[in-house]
Amino acid sequence: MKKIISVFSIMFFIGAFSISPCTNFLVTKGASKDGSTMITYAADSHVLYGELYFWPAKDYPEGTYLEIYEWDTGKYLGKIKQVAHTYTVIGNINEHQVAIAETTFGGRHELRDSTGIMDYGSLIYVALQRAKTAREAIKIMGDLVKEYGYYSSGESFSIADPNEVWIMEMIGKGVGNKGAVWVAQRVPDGFICGHANQSRIRKFPQNKSKECLYSPDIISFAKKMKFYKGKDEDFSFTDAFAPLDYGALRFCEARVWAGFRKFNSSMSKYEDYAIGDNPKNVMPLFIKPDRKLDVQDVMGLMRDHYEGTVLDMSKDIGAGAFNNPYRWRPLTWEVDGKKYCNERAISTQQTGFSFVAQMRKWLPNPIGGILWFGVDDASSTVYNPIYCSVTSVPETYAVGNGALMDFSNTSAFWIFNQVSNFAYTRYSYIIKDIEKVQKELENKYVAYTPAIDEAAQLLYKKDKQLAIDFLTEYSVNQANNTTKRWLELYKYLFTKYMDGNIKKRDGNKQNPELKQPGYGLGWYKKIVKNKGEHFKMKKIKGEKSH
Repeated sequence: MKKIISVFSIMFFIGAFSISPCTNFLVTKGASKDGSTMITYAADSHVLYGELYFWPAKDYPEGTYLEIYEWDTGKYLGKIKQVAHTYTVIGNINEHQVAIAETTFGGRHELRDSTGIMDYGSLIYVALQRAKTAREAIKIMGDLVKEYGYYSSGESFSIADPNEVWIMEMIGKGVGNKGAVWVAQRVPDGFICGHANQSRIRKFPQNKSKECLYSPDIISFAKKMKFYKGKDEDFSFTDAFAPLDYGALRFCEARVWAGFRKFNSSMSKYEDYAIGDNPKNVMPLFIKPDRKLDVQDVMGLMRDHYEGTVLDMSKDIGAGAFNNPYRWRPLTWEVDGKKYCNERAISTQQTGFSFVAQMRKWLPNPIGGILWFGVDDASSTVYNPIYCSVTSVPETYAVGNGALMDFSNTSAFWIFNQVSNFAYTRYSYIIKDIEKVQKELENKYVAYTPAIDEAAQLLYKKDKQLAIDFLTEYSVNQANNTTKRWLELYKYLFTKYMDGNIKKRDGNKQNPELKQPGYGLGWYKKIVKNKGEHFKMKKIKGEKSH
């Protein structure tokens, strides 16, 4: 009898969730200051519990099978053949500095294959356990869906190693057509890319394997399904399999535009495309930044709320009196038969976890890969350095420490949510205190990195395992210390801002110094304009002035 091993069941049965609204950015080594490659991911779902997944390297006897459960729901999909040896995976990076992220674009609904075994989440984590390079990961993913079928809807993947960065897009072929059609395009060195729940690969280089890989039937299948009827050389994956609509522009492409415009001054010409007014003014797949990015620049990409653009979420009336750049769902609503929308920014309240994966070719693999990992809202999280070779997970980020409906006092997810949700009540004031501590911690971790790298290299020359133990201890301690510091921050914020007041200690006096700034003149003017007579103070008959 063949032995069946379920590597994924622990994670898949944690809870059912959907991660369709996510954001990725991709940075090549020629576009980064230090020559590293980077990809980002915000796993955004209102029912996703943020934690750090971990699979240690393992050997399997011949005839072992791996059970596959859909990442979003925990539904059992089937089993696949296990390989003889799997690699260590921490979060979304493996021990060989291969990192993979995703965003779901959906695409043509009739191409969903409910009989497939491999869903997008399984593709990511199975490929990470088996691949030594980005190209190898692409091949593995393509081979898996060919052999076992593809269960999910359309998906964009970010796939990177220390040398190359790729964007891959995939969609099924419908029930009765096992497999998927897919295309993977290498991001040219010196450029950056992004995707956010909308397919972005249009025309692609054909018969140039150094630049582009794709399933052999990608065009013939589109023609067979009557999705395309032009010349092969003019074929566009997006137009055939995921045509744009207004929502794809306003909710998805706008996020990519918001990130691109931070580092390329020419992106203003695509504003009408991003806001949905001019779908023909197509934004490029790749852009060359005006300057090279460091890891903190890339962290900043994930914290955007359209600040400084026509979509700035802190400026319209929905921001309230305290310029809150968050909007509670639903994303769209109707009034008097007309449909309206909120903006969907990169940084959003429903993020379970996010990361910046950084891969550095000049260092040995156990030292070169860092997963800068945070939970909850990217704007108010702290990105902790988790080296790709670690052999254990920080308790505060570990799977099983709390759940979405199970509060834990030692869980980073819950502690960060306490801070962010309190901040939403008086955002313009509280975010400044959050950013001060956030910057303090992240600046420290970035500053420490060269020294940690150097110490690890010295140990590595003597004993590889000793270096890995050192990096594990460092990663675990920093993450746990971050959570401890964030709990202290929550206590400070709650004490300072509760009941709408702003307080600070006043020397040795028993009572603190108290300020009551109210809602601000701008908001009071809006109140007066809307219903001023109702609130206006009046003199009653016979009242004397005081």
